[in-house]
Amino acid sequence: MDRSNEPSRGLMDNIVLERTCFACPEQYEAFLNGEQVGYLRLRHGFFRVDCPDCGDETVFEAEPKGDGLFEDEEREAYLLQAKTAIAAWIENQQRL
Repeated sequence: MDRSNEPSRGLMDNIVLERTCFACPEQYEAFLNGEQVGYLRLRHGFFRVDCPDCGDETVFEAEPKGDGLFEDEEREAYLLQAKTAIAAWIENQQRL
């Protein structure tokens, strides 16, 4: 399997998610070394990740089962996908 386009696991592990709203919408801000690098929001069944902040470049979209908040069994997987997309965006910015 070719993993050359996947972000480094170390970078993903250093992205910290801070939950800023519990529900309706469930949202997070993502930080790397104290700097905001992402905004995550689930509202009306639509999950979106923007980098580096709300309204900037959308790097991930999905339609989970949860409406204004994730179902417990899906939260971890979607947040991991979000961190993967943010890490890929960061690495792409470093190449520019």
